[in-house]
Amino acid sequence: MRIIAELPHPDFKISILSMNSKFIIKIEKGALEQTYKLPEMDLTDGVNSVFELLDEAFLNTVKERFAAMLKDFKDAYYRYNY
Repeated sequence: MRIIAELPHPDFKISILSMNSKFIIKIEKGALEQTYKLPEMDLTDGVNSVFELLDEAFLNTVKERFAAMLKDFKDAYYRYNY
């Protein structure tokens, strides 16, 4: 697996990786991570197509999902400790 691109974003780290003829989109925020895998052959313009997929609407959904993930984790942690 190798990193082929990193996209700057104010809220999270976005890395594009290549492995086994797939693009892997890894989005990280603190201890949380979201990963999406796409076959390279499904995209017409290679890594540039990946950049096009990461539009504002998608990234807003990712941000909301991170908030939900954090809440779920905090709730589970609270149940574990109390």
